[in-house]
Amino acid sequence: KTVWVSGSNGTVARSLDSGKTWKWLQVKGFEKTDFRDIEAFSETSAVIMGIESPGYILRTFDGGDSWNVIFKDTTKGVFMDAMEFWNEQSGIVVGDPLDGKFYVRRTFDGGITWQSLPPSFYPVAAEGEACFASSGTNVRKRKNSEAIFVSGGKQSNLFIRDKKINIPIIQGGETTGANSVAVKNKNFFIVVGGDFNTKDSAGQNCAITKDAGKSWSTPETSPHGYRSCIEYLRKHNWITCGLNGVDYTTDDGKNFTLISTEGFHVVRKAKEGKAVFFAGSNGRIGKLVD
Repeated sequence: KTVWVSGSNGTVARSLDSGKTWKWLQVKGFEKTDFRDIEAFSETSAVIMGIESPGYILRTFDGGDSWNVIFKDTTKGVFMDAMEFWNEQSGIVVGDPLDGKFYVRRTFDGGITWQSLPPSFYPVAAEGEACFASSGTNVRKRKNSEAIFVSGGKQSNLFIRDKKINIPIIQGGETTGANSVAVKNKNFFIVVGGDFNTKDSAGQNCAITKDAGKSWSTPETSPHGYRSCIEYLRKHNWITCGLNGVDYTTDDGKNFTLISTEGFHVVRKAKEGKAVFFAGSNGRIGKLVD
């Protein structure tokens, strides 16, 4: 029943009744921090990520009344985009490139400590290639302790193990490319994005692979604009959102139907049960009603 949402200006929201009522919490000392991702483990335990200058990861064990800094990176230019956990102990953070290689950190103790990779393991970025911190979902667990992530900008790629696979989605500009990837199984992914400067453009904003990136298809009916997040729900059903609305598909991405013109940055399905929640600008939180 507990739902957590991260926000700007150092805020976090928590609901203890499946989203019926919310309490906004101010993280003291971080009033100017932009928290772009959160991972919750219970009604009292959660990890939040502050993206840049410096990059922070904090954890609470008392429902947000107090927060401990568990990771701080003061490296010039650091910008953390997204965080994913396989379980309460094992997680990963992905960020924009530093010195031509994507930023990656791993934890195996619930975020208490974060480890860098051996230098040769960092994924290489092309000139003008980066990630977007719009929804915290450009990195996703694929299986066991393996993760995949997507990039955008001048190039838009899927990174899986040691492979870098170009995605047939709009790219070439600073505001173009993949924003989010969702995983149905170890081979079936859907990627969404577009150009966030042209929020109503439906061209080249979605790509589908059923063989882990070896081949791609595009929808017959695409999402109706730039999309910052996609989430797999069940069977053949997926949901995606962006600045100008929410789309739903019941045929594994072949056709998307616009179900709302309310804009949101992120949509996530509860870890347990069927509840689906949205978060947007100005503290807006929504819930999918069947």
